Amino acid sequence: GVKLLLHGLCSNTTVKSLDLKGNNLRTVGAEALGKLLRQNKSLRSLILEWNSLGMWEEGFSFFCQGLGANNFLQRLDLRNNQINHQGAGELAMALKQNASLQELDLRWNNIGLLGGRALLNCLHSNKTLKRLELAGNNVPSDILKAVEQAMDHNQDRQTILSETQNRAYILSKEVLSLKDEKTKQYLDLMDTIDKQREEIARSGRMSAARVSQLQEALDEQHSIMNSLKAKLQMTEAALALSEQKVHNLGELLNATKQEQTSMAERHFTELQQQKQESADREGKLLRDLSAASEKNLLLRNQVDELEKKCKVQQDQLFQVKHDLTNTTAELKLRAVRAEERLEMEKKRFKQSLEDMESLRLKEVDHMTQHIEASERSMQDRIQRLEAIRIALEEELSQVKAAALTERGQAEEELIKVRNQARLEEQQRLEHLEEKLRLMTESRDEAQNCCLKQKQMVGEAQAKANQLSLHADGLRRRLEELQQDLNSKEEEKVTEVNKVKVELQEQIGHLQAERTAQEGLREKIAALERQLKALSSNHREALLDKEGEISMLLEKLRMKEADISRMREEEAQRASFLQNAVMAYVQGSPLGTHSSRK
Repeated sequence: GVKLLLHGLCSNTTVKSLDLKGNNLRTVGAEALGKLLRQNKSLRSLILEWNSLGMWEEGFSFFCQGLGANNFLQRLDLRNNQINHQGAGELAMALKQNASLQELDLRWNNIGLLGGRALLNCLHSNKTLKRLELAGNNVPSDILKAVEQAMDHNQDRQTILSETQNRAYILSKEVLSLKDEKTKQYLDLMDTIDKQREEIARSGRMSAARVSQLQEALDEQHSIMNSLKAKLQMTEAALALSEQKVHNLGELLNATKQEQTSMAERHFTELQQQKQESADREGKLLRDLSAASEKNLLLRNQVDELEKKCKVQQDQLFQVKHDLTNTTAELKLRAVRAEERLEMEKKRFKQSLEDMESLRLKEVDHMTQHIEASERSMQDRIQRLEAIRIALEEELSQVKAAALTERGQAEEELIKVRNQARLEEQQRLEHLEEKLRLMTESRDEAQNCCLKQKQMVGEAQAKANQLSLHADGLRRRLEELQQDLNSKEEEKVTEVNKVKVELQEQIGHLQAERTAQEGLREKIAALERQLKALSSNHREALLDKEGEISMLLEKLRMKEADISRMREEEAQRASFLQNAVMAYVQGSPLGTHSSRK
């Protein structure tokens, strides 16, 4: 049954502990246990107490061979198995080969002195055994002490090795974790750098597109400004021409006024002279008939001259009317041109509005507020332009009405001049004064028109200044965007430099950690060398102590032999003395008396 059980456990991988205490295992069971120890790799604890395995030498030797081939068993209990010194030698051979057993319990067996020495000798090569129990085996105390010292040495060595392994494992884990963290950080930094580069490229593209769009808008604004400047130049030239014409008309009016005043003075002086002459004539009618006739001829000549002058004035009035018709025609042409220009401006403004709407559609995400403000400003401008156009139309209508009124007045004046040309000189002077008054009023109206045109020019200049200010604002906006781009680029460059510096610092930290790890490795190597030196020194000391112990044992044997010999001699002496005393007692009278009794 034990054979079948152990045969089944050979291929088992889950059982860690096996307790076969007090089962009276024999040769077959010991061989099955050896086979189990050869093949099983999961068993860690085996308890074989009270089985008398030491009685079966062949089976126990096979069991010891399996134990030597096993590298997984950690605890073995062989108490009360009647193991003698030969079995202890087999166990010592197995322990030399085994590298996993940590606890071995051999109490209450028959190992003796030779078995204890064999086990002590095997401990020089076995460095994994931490606990070896040899009580109740008739093993000398010095061997037990040496075994305890070897166990202590093995425990110290195992603790040092476990600590060094744990430290090495922890250091390797820390190194791996640091490497993983540094690789992750490096990858994250590279990802962030790539993302930042992509964002920089995107922002550069967007800024380039915005700059191009704003540049197009500026170009359009410049073209609009140039057209408005050209219009202003044209209007200024027209105004200069109109001012020159008004100035010429004023000069003509002044000349006519001066001529009329001179003629009135002359007529006044002549009338005074005629009065004086009439007074003289009344006194001297008879004497001055010839002079009167001559004076009449002179007066007739003067009347002819005055008629000629009236004709000249009529011609001048005709020229003035012709000039007025020309000015009205020019004003009509200017009004037509102004209407055409207004239509062209409307079209251009509509085109500019369409362009601005397209730009607004393109920049919905980033320039909504700016576009709304620009649209409002453009709407205000359109309203202002429409108001200006309405004002211009009203002014044109007023100018037309004034021209018509002037024309009617001029025609009425011509009719009056034609009807009253033959009237007296006083009526002519009154008509001339009325004409002068009307001319002054027309001149004032023309001056008012000039002032209105100047106001319109000033408004146009103000609009041009507003457009120039808007263009300057757009330029400032472009400069601000360029500055923002430059600042963003500088920030990105500084961030990249910071990342590079951090990477260099991290690389320096990694190098420092690597140097520290190398120093730790060197320290570990030095500790291992020290351990090797200490182990070699310990082995040498153990060998020396074993030699001394063997010498002391031999001396003890010699002393024990001497003591036994001395005991035998004393026993012989005691027996001799006893025989002598007995013989003396038997030969003495006391002895005879006692024998008689």
